[in-house]
Amino acid sequence: MAAERKKLKVTLVKSMIGTKRPHRACVRGMGLKRLNQMVELADTPETRGMIARVAYLVKCE
Repeated sequence: MAAERKKLKVTLVKSMIGTKRPHRACVRGMGLKRLNQMVELADTPETRGMIARVAYLVKCE
C-alpha cells in the first residue's frame, strides 16, 4: 500500500496588499485567495519553501 502523505494546513492571516509581486504569486500558487482562508497542502519541500517565503503572511499548522 502507498504511504499516506502528510498534510499542512495553511491559513492566510495578513493581507497581500502592498506586498511584493512574487510573494503574492506564491500565496496564489498555494490556492489562497481570501483573508482567513485555509487550505490543506501536501508536505513537500516545494510547499515548505513557499511557506517560508511568505511566512509573514500565513500561519501553518
